[in-house]
Amino acid sequence: MRGSDGPRIRRRSIVVQVGRVRIGGDHPIAVQSMTNTDTADVAATVEQIIALAEAGSELVRITVNTEAAARAVPEIVARVRDRGILVPIIGDFHYNGHLLLSRFRDCARALDKYRINPGNVGVGRHQDENFRRMIEIALEYEKPIRIGVNWGSLDQALL
Repeated sequence: MRGSDGPRIRRRSIVVQVGRVRIGGDHPIAVQSMTNTDTADVAATVEQIIALAEAGSELVRITVNTEAAARAVPEIVARVRDRGILVPIIGDFHYNGHLLLSRFRDCARALDKYRINPGNVGVGRHQDENFRRMIEIALEYEKPIRIGVNWGSLDQALL
């Protein structure tokens, strides 16, 4: 129940498996947080993921924006799992995700889900090619994708 507005009715959605967490459908809304560490700093990122999970985050997103970050992802996931934390780890990609996922296959495999902002994937015809490449890699590794669009990143030609 929500104050005088009455109960909120949830929009119908399909169920998506993200690691061990099911989202959508009749499943409860899952709490997601995002680290603010430099993902290339493995120790700091691992500690923050664990702290977020222990505070109740059911999904944790990390930025994968550089080659160093992409190289760090498999080690981050391994260390988090070694500590007994099973929270799904999601890679947040901007601008160069198609390159990072293509070049760093261990990163692509290690993540539980990819978050892509199509406004940050490329310009013109390259936008479609780059986006397609990310989708192909997600399909190859059977990873769900969240397509998250922010108003500020939309191509002005679309508006």
